[in-house]
Amino acid sequence: MPDAVVITRPRQQAEPLARAVAALGRTPLILPLLDISPLTDDAPLRAALARLREYALVAFVSPNAVDAAFAHLDAWPAEVALAVVGEGSRAALARHGIAGDGYRVHVPLDPARSDSEHLLQALDLAALAGRKVLVVRGETGREVLPDALRAAGIEVETVAAYRRAVPNLTPDLAASLRALLAGPNDWIITSSEALRGLAGLVEQLDGGASVANLQRQHLIVPHARIAETASALGFTTVTLTGSGDERLLAALQSRA
Repeated sequence: MPDAVVITRPRQQAEPLARAVAALGRTPLILPLLDISPLTDDAPLRAALARLREYALVAFVSPNAVDAAFAHLDAWPAEVALAVVGEGSRAALARHGIAGDGYRVHVPLDPARSDSEHLLQALDLAALAGRKVLVVRGETGREVLPDALRAAGIEVETVAAYRRAVPNLTPDLAASLRALLAGPNDWIITSSEALRGLAGLVEQLDGGASVANLQRQHLIVPHARIAETASALGFTTVTLTGSGDERLLAALQSRA
């Protein structure tokens, strides 16, 4: 059996999954591959949130977007619908009290499919035509959701809620990577950006000599887009689970 389960989410989101991994009898190791930080200027975010009732729908592209926005909110106007791209973001809404019949929350029809494309299939775009939609996201990100909404005649505003970046290769991080690459491990990767960042960090370790060891590691990923990124980066063992922590955990159990 592989030695550790490497959880690469930002630390706050990684800890609940780490506890669940430990409950399976596996050894979790949290190694955040994306640093999430507040914006230097959050005035545009606060201004958009102050006008929530102007929007027919507010879409959050990640749990980080949910958490960053709700840090500025005391309550959500029940008449304003919400949308999220996956189960992680829906769980984040629930942590902030957005659950139950009092709120309209749109999610992909298939819980195993967490992306903008499947969220779009769950929205009544014709009913939103001519109305305003707010998309809350990081400073950078895919344009699939805003572009598709605009193409449907919807007035779209986007606002950044947080900043994300691949961490610098510090001596401590380099030592952790070398130790992990010395043997087989299971790596839970929930972001293509994080996976590309990991590959870039390993290339810096020793002139690229460790890249082959990285490519032999077993990746567990929730989305086909991440699996495609892994294939392009030369990884040879990738398990695609579908969205949701319960599916990631089931994949680990199957390797016990």
